[in-house]
Amino acid sequence: MKKLLLSMSLLASSMAFAADELHLYNWNNYLTEATAKRFEQSCKCKLVQDYYGDNEEMLAKLAAGAKGYDIVVPTGFAVQTLIGQKAAAPLDKAQLANLKNVNPGYMGGFFDKANAYSVPYSFTTTVLGYNETQLQKAGVLDKANSWALIFDPAVVSKIKGKVTVLDSQRELMSAALMYLGYPANETDPAKWKQAQQVILKAKPYWAAFNNQSYIKELTLGNAWVSLGYSSDLFQAQQDAIKAKRPFKLGFGLQQEGNTLSLDNLVILKDAPRKDLAHKFINFMLDGKNAADLTNEVGAGNPNQAAMPNVKPEITKLSAIFPSKEALPKLQQLQDLNSKQRRDMNKLWSEIKLK
Repeated sequence: MKKLLLSMSLLASSMAFAADELHLYNWNNYLTEATAKRFEQSCKCKLVQDYYGDNEEMLAKLAAGAKGYDIVVPTGFAVQTLIGQKAAAPLDKAQLANLKNVNPGYMGGFFDKANAYSVPYSFTTTVLGYNETQLQKAGVLDKANSWALIFDPAVVSKIKGKVTVLDSQRELMSAALMYLGYPANETDPAKWKQAQQVILKAKPYWAAFNNQSYIKELTLGNAWVSLGYSSDLFQAQQDAIKAKRPFKLGFGLQQEGNTLSLDNLVILKDAPRKDLAHKFINFMLDGKNAADLTNEVGAGNPNQAAMPNVKPEITKLSAIFPSKEALPKLQQLQDLNSKQRRDMNKLWSEIKLK
């Protein structure tokens, strides 16, 4: 009997430990290891992360029936999609004492006006990162503040094979639309076709569509220009400095405009551990924990309690904390309806196949 009770006790302990796991489906490089460890210590649980490269990948995986995730970190338009699909769980704000730390200016977004399902986590801009040294040699450094650097054949041909772009239909198409002078959220099929043609004409000069390793490629000097997220490009810049590379990396906004992504913490409707999910959200809303995200990852911060702890030199980087003058040219991507998604998918397939 004692052996049986001991076996049952060990089994129960094992099951309890396995159950005390929070599964976070997150962007790459979007939570510091030190912060993750502090959360595990505070909740006496294990944080398990899986990663995606863009919102479309995350949405497609969930739509295909992926189970076991507790929290995802979608951009605004993807929050819209999850709410529309009834895949998001309502938040219990009684468990989120630190919600008061969020700057009111970032609450009530178009995608969730009452913040019933989402909490602002951080924001990034989608910009160009570049090797200043090599662009100077190629005679195109003066184009770094324009989308012409990756779309104008007369310019990008001078750095052929040294350009990577995000493998994200919304981000790349939006950049091409803005290059043409259209809004990032333009939905006119004729203008979409124009943007597709811009991409197809530039594509022969690019090295790759790359969501996963462009930080490394920039840091090593293999890529000279990358369309990417400001937080990733900040990381590449810092890595190059630490490695004492013989070149200088820069990143910044484009004069035609950029997309701004307000990323949010959302608990999934079928989350196994909604209790731990709420603990994680409240933990990340603490000022110090939120500040670490900016200081170490380079993500913009909607948490007003974090700002006193953010390094002053980071607040001066316009791609991370855009100036008042830059804000009018920043656009948040909005959700597409089902027909628009089909049309976009068709255009994207043609881009990838040609």
